[in-house]
Amino acid sequence: MNFRTVTIRIAAALAALALVALPARMAAQPPPAPAGPPPAPRAQAPWDMTGYWVSIVTEDWRFRMVTPGKGDFPGLPLNPEGMKIAQAWDPAKDEAAGEQCKAYGAAAIMRVPGRLHITWENDSTMKVDADAGTQTRELHFGGTPSGSPSWQGYSVASWEPLQSGPPPHKAGSLKIVTTHLRAGYLRKNGVPYSANATVTEYIDLLNDPNIPEQWLMVKTIVDDPMYLTTPFITSTHFKKQADATGWSPSACSAR
Repeated sequence: MNFRTVTIRIAAALAALALVALPARMAAQPPPAPAGPPPAPRAQAPWDMTGYWVSIVTEDWRFRMVTPGKGDFPGLPLNPEGMKIAQAWDPAKDEAAGEQCKAYGAAAIMRVPGRLHITWENDSTMKVDADAGTQTRELHFGGTPSGSPSWQGYSVASWEPLQSGPPPHKAGSLKIVTTHLRAGYLRKNGVPYSANATVTEYIDLLNDPNIPEQWLMVKTIVDDPMYLTTPFITSTHFKKQADATGWSPSACSAR
């Protein structure tokens, strides 16, 4: 028997032994643990949004702090139909119809000066109470839009990926998409949005080492081809409060 034959036989024997030992080694290893469910949205939150927040009016003061007159709507991308409806604004008619809250819907409530109280209703639903108009929004993580149209509609929320950049740093945005709305007003003087409008919001926590307070920045995008020529975009700011000081729920007002 030559050297080559011996080498081949040894290699074959080793291969056979490996095949015999493989099931034993596999049996000795425990099976991988099944993947558990992903963390609940509350546990996934990159920062704590709960607590009391007060709106800081640094832009559009004359449109937010007082009710502008009929026809006073510069800067709004209204189409001819939207202008027609805004020009016909009649607060007495809204009051008679019980629609004083038309300017307090999801498309506009964050622009109404006042305070927010944000809490978790459960691990997958965040609640945002506004003292202006005594409104309540529910932000559903992973929900499917349903139900009848309402002032606050149906909001689907999700945590956006972390972002980096120059200060103030973003620690992950909260994205909210709201549909199923009742028709309402973008501004109190009758500037309309339709029941088919979609409201997309991005909420960020602003951290600046030179400022001790926490701030929220809310970017709101209202898409409404029925009354707007382009999306209406606003940026609104809130400052964190230590407690409920100043919290004062009030009824909706049409004027």
